[in-house]
Amino acid sequence: MTHCRNLESSIHYQLLEKIAEGGMGEVYRARQLGVDNFSKLVAIKIIREEYSSIPEFRANFVGEARVVADLIHTNIVQTYHLGIFDNQYFMVMEYVDGFTLDEFIYQHQFLGRQIPVEIAAFIISRICRGLDYAHNKSNSNGKPLGIVHRDINPRNIMICREGNIKLSDFGIAKAFDLMYNEEGEVIPGMDEYISPEAANREITDPRSDLFSCGVVLLEMVLGYNFFEGDTPEESRENILKKPYVDFRSIRDDLDEDLYTIIRALLQRERKWRFQSAKDLLMELEKYLYRDRFGPTNEKLSDYMIELFINGSAFPRESEQRGSFGIPITSHDNLKEMIS
Repeated sequence: MTHCRNLESSIHYQLLEKIAEGGMGEVYRARQLGVDNFSKLVAIKIIREEYSSIPEFRANFVGEARVVADLIHTNIVQTYHLGIFDNQYFMVMEYVDGFTLDEFIYQHQFLGRQIPVEIAAFIISRICRGLDYAHNKSNSNGKPLGIVHRDINPRNIMICREGNIKLSDFGIAKAFDLMYNEEGEVIPGMDEYISPEAANREITDPRSDLFSCGVVLLEMVLGYNFFEGDTPEESRENILKKPYVDFRSIRDDLDEDLYTIIRALLQRERKWRFQSAKDLLMELEKYLYRDRFGPTNEKLSDYMIELFINGSAFPRESEQRGSFGIPITSHDNLKEMIS
């Protein structure tokens, strides 16, 4: 007969450097320290001090942790722990050694290169694997959680140096009984990546994430976001009404098969889109491996080395793009607590 036992132990973290920041939080590369010189690199996400006293922001932060606590998948950044110190919440997550898709796209622009279409399709196919898992996740009682990410964009997609691809930041994800659903009151996500139903303040479902995948895929193919306007309002208007063109006239090596997938993803009526991430994954893999030979994690890793190391130096000084190596400038009290 087994018995439940409670194991209590203090966990110490050492903050090393800030690696990203967003509207309500900052992310640090950190080291988890244990007994006998145990050490593990992790990422720590912290609510900004100015927001930590606002109940709505705290609830959103805790809600994100609860949503992703049991999302254990190779294509999703894993969450290990939620903690609090001096009324300041922090989340301990898997550290991804690599680059955001935003940085990946920017590096191609910096070098004047196009992302190979098969690499673009491969990246989205791996995100579909993670989305299919999240969309169909159930709780311990078998009840579907109803997770919709609602913020698919290049800053929330990580490419590991070894070629694995991970979806991060479920900060505005919705899930039954886990987070307050504000649809109809707020527009979730970055305006130039959201679905038409999100732009219209309608209730979203997993097909909303698939439209966003289409926007990201098209951005990688074209080298720019087709829907981005000068203002958030213009971006939303473009999502809803901007006429589509034949994207093959912009990218001449975009073949018919991938063009058809992109157009299906960008259907404004969700009933005409792919109906699940699994359906999309299957079509992308048919496209990628139709010749029984196509991209793999290892091939993407080799491409990353050629792009970031053998190519021109990545402009890491660009703080606006969330580049690595930004000095720690705040949260000194928390730094002292967990160092």
